[in-house]
Amino acid sequence: MDPSFIKMLQGYRLFREKYALGDNSVMQFLSHYGQQPQTMVVSCCDSRVDPALILQCDPGDLFVVRNVANIIPPYEKDMMHHGTSAALEFGICFLNVANLILLGHSQCGGIQALLNTSSTNQNDFIDNWVSLIKAEHAHTNDADEYAKLALHHSHQNCLTFPWIADKVVQKKLAIHLWFFDVQKGQIFTYSNNEKDYKPLESFSPA
Repeated sequence: MDPSFIKMLQGYRLFREKYALGDNSVMQFLSHYGQQPQTMVVSCCDSRVDPALILQCDPGDLFVVRNVANIIPPYEKDMMHHGTSAALEFGICFLNVANLILLGHSQCGGIQALLNTSSTNQNDFIDNWVSLIKAEHAHTNDADEYAKLALHHSHQNCLTFPWIADKVVQKKLAIHLWFFDVQKGQIFTYSNNEKDYKPLESFSPA
């Protein structure tokens, strides 16, 4: 059997022992009372960027949607299929999360595809998807810097959703721009005051 598959099975057993077995199991509690996360995360599909693992969260803590390059599309109410928008609607309007984290990261393949379309061999959907965050006036070809610009583009797209914009104005929802450095294993958060990304540790409570 594939060693990676064996590792997953072992992990599943550990999950069961920690969260699912016994009278006071977390999963039994969540099944009875339902999910009530206070935070939603929009993250990339990249296998190195797992929000729950990076933040060491338990089941029920995060409502997560993942897509290529952690993109927020603009608000488009039509008869097409909008997976990320549907997840936003559910998290913000039905679960009433208080925080929305847009989690970008270094070495993003989606951003690299946007900057170098010729590198994509199979391209039924990828180019069209990442074009949503194409910055017309971007002055960089550095993928990591572009990923940070893309976070701001997604933030602007967030505000085209009327029910997101309303909650932000009413201070019922805070939107956070985070950038995860894969090599360092470190999160940087955008500071509106300093107009730059700063280590998340400096914003954490003591």
